[in-house]
Amino acid sequence: MKNYKYILLFATLYLGAACTDLVDDVNDDLTELSADVIPPEKFLTGAQLANVLAQVGHANRISGLYTGQLTGFAAQYKNIYDYTLTSEETESTWNRIYQGVVPQTRLIISKLEGENALLHGICQVMEAHVIGTAATLFGDIPYEEIFIEGLEDPKFDEQATVLANVQLLLDEAIDNLNVAATGVISEDIYYNGDKQKWLEAAWSLKARYYMQTKEYSSAYSAAQNGISTASNNMNFIPIGDSSITGSKNTYFTLLNGSRAGDIGTQGSYFSGLLDPSGTTSRNHAKTDETARFEYMTVDQTDGVSNRGVASEFEPQRMVTYEETMLALAEAGARTVDFNTGLGHLNTYRQFLNTGAFLNVHFNARPYTYSDYIEADFQAGGLENADNIAQDRALLREIIEERYVSGFMTYMPFDDARRLRSASESDIAVSIPFNTSTATAHPERLVYPDNEINTNANIPSPLPDLYTVTDINQ
Repeated sequence: MKNYKYILLFATLYLGAACTDLVDDVNDDLTELSADVIPPEKFLTGAQLANVLAQVGHANRISGLYTGQLTGFAAQYKNIYDYTLTSEETESTWNRIYQGVVPQTRLIISKLEGENALLHGICQVMEAHVIGTAATLFGDIPYEEIFIEGLEDPKFDEQATVLANVQLLLDEAIDNLNVAATGVISEDIYYNGDKQKWLEAAWSLKARYYMQTKEYSSAYSAAQNGISTASNNMNFIPIGDSSITGSKNTYFTLLNGSRAGDIGTQGSYFSGLLDPSGTTSRNHAKTDETARFEYMTVDQTDGVSNRGVASEFEPQRMVTYEETMLALAEAGARTVDFNTGLGHLNTYRQFLNTGAFLNVHFNARPYTYSDYIEADFQAGGLENADNIAQDRALLREIIEERYVSGFMTYMPFDDARRLRSASESDIAVSIPFNTSTATAHPERLVYPDNEINTNANIPSPLPDLYTVTDINQ
């Protein structure tokens, strides 16, 4: 981080000018203007686009390769799939976080000078989102000392400390959003300045990070205030048309370019769970996954062959109703009682049974998500063929649903590491190894080259792909 004191202005101007590469006409060209005269909201779209790439870009695909959700077939993604992850692969994600999102949101706040609580709160939620992601992916990260004038090598803060500070930042964001006037911010490509949606997203993020630190009572409380409907999801929504470069679903962009044939769902454990004809299928009398299986298939052949989650203009989820409901289900089952967890799971299944999560290409295909009853989780029941304790059988089904519903988010990777301990092995998803010689699953992403080479405070010895992060010890 030798150049952090110089990054703020250059990253802001660069990303502002680069907006048209992803979303056409969302920002004026900022390269010819001084940052001092640019209105603060004009920096928001660039920060949000950087956050999109941190949340649903390359690092997210790596997490899918390491949780049985995606298969790497060739080139770069075959190497990563086979557990060869170099420090070069995480450089772009690290830069999106530390050169794209955080400096821009902080610049916006500094330019507000105590005014505009809505935009202030939005920026705080965005910083909490991206820093929380960084901490869960990498473990210890620089945070407390970043962007301090004259400090070239910020220290690495402990993962748990960073996540605790993220919770405090979200509290501040919620306070600001609660007192903010209702308004519209056209530069906000997530919610258009809708303060209620931002409030719900903030609470859902609090629930997410409490789940990751195993503070289940707090997660349950936070999730009750979280995203209340799928229409309030925080999504990246591609816009434009097929003739315009950029502003496409990131999987489509990848597969429609030089990575065609390199990565997809074919042969993955995830695909086998959904496939009604698969030997590991989760389909049964109360669950028909035909439509979801087809919708969530990523065809590695090319971009245009995809009509579901990887199609050209399909929205990509970042913070969701799905995650919030399943946090209520798991945390409720753990900290309240069986019936509470079951009730939340059934509420979520009722949502699935509307087909609202499917696009027009798949909403007429077969699907069924009938309510469960207690007997389904009793010994010998529909979801308890191996006769484990009833409460554990329910948790196992909730966690498997999190694994499926969390496709293309970090939730499966976060859950896999959270539940790796022997005490949770009876309910964790049994993700297979990618190679016959593997003996352990990845536990984190490795630090990027530039950070290793320029920050004297980089942890020593360097943690590798299999070093368990502190919160998952």
